[in-house]
Amino acid sequence: MGKLEQIDAAGGVAVAHIFPHVGHISKAQRGPLAGQRAATLWLTGLSGAGKSTLAYALERRLLAEGHLSCVLDGDNMRHHLNGDLGFSPRDRQENIRRGAVVARLMNDAGMMVICAFISPLRSDREMARQIIGADNFIETYVSTPSALCEERDPKGLYKKARAGLIPSFTGVSAPYEAPLTPALTLDTGVLSLKQACERLFQQLCPRFI
Repeated sequence: MGKLEQIDAAGGVAVAHIFPHVGHISKAQRGPLAGQRAATLWLTGLSGAGKSTLAYALERRLLAEGHLSCVLDGDNMRHHLNGDLGFSPRDRQENIRRGAVVARLMNDAGMMVICAFISPLRSDREMARQIIGADNFIETYVSTPSALCEERDPKGLYKKARAGLIPSFTGVSAPYEAPLTPALTLDTGVLSLKQACERLFQQLCPRFI
């Protein structure tokens, strides 16, 4: 009966009847165990900019240094947790919201999180910042020029978008709003993978205990 009372007339969850439980172990207590103060590196940029490549390279570097981390990749999320979402403005926003919530949970557990999401709108990235917490949110703009991203086109998406097969494709038929004040800007057309990865690693170094 309790479960039935949590469903409203429209079939959705009646939040008024759900009460959060607060844990007894704080992030400050988990930090020394993990050897780090958790953070979320939020990599934003066009498709083909190098976000995922950078994210997984940094994950390997952190592991080599004895630091626990995890990559949340936008495409991978859409194959699993966000598999029910399309590409409408509302679904895109929900894609970012869910990614930010997962990152927040992982941060609370003491992990470094590296998010690789196009996340084209400043308002959606600000929502992610609010969910994760400003102190833990490190916005990183992978600023690789659009012409180079399209030249790379590793997934063939730009070609399909130009042919009209993908509507509302960021950088072609949908806008991308570059960060105004990112913590870090990386152009993978100028920096090597090793150089860009090192800059990301140095950004996290002050958080190592």
